[in-house]
Amino acid sequence: VQLVESGGGLVQPGGSLRLSCAASGSISSIYPMGWYRQAPGKERELVATISRVGTTGYADSVKGRFTIFRDNARTTVYLQMISLKPEDTATYYCSSQGVYWGQGTQVTVSS
Repeated sequence: VQLVESGGGLVQPGGSLRLSCAASGSISSIYPMGWYRQAPGKERELVATISRVGTTGYADSVKGRFTIFRDNARTTVYLQMISLKPEDTATYYCSSQGVYWGQGTQVTVSS
């Protein structure tokens, strides 16, 4: 399984970004999929997950602000982020089953 993230960037506090994670390879069993993030000097943390049947879960810190969803082909997973805060600044990683990882995409929230 290969995962490629995109969509990171610099955004002001209160702004929005949408991250994408495109899966390829042996995609028949890529779920559950999740978004993680790692800020400098901190451990990697789980942000959001989505199961094969579409059940979602979120870290308390992002509930109500982030939404994980996927395309109809179930090969691309998105993370819609709104009301971004400086503490959301991190490198965001997409993962399949906690085994396969993308290269990460940087999200910086700053004025």
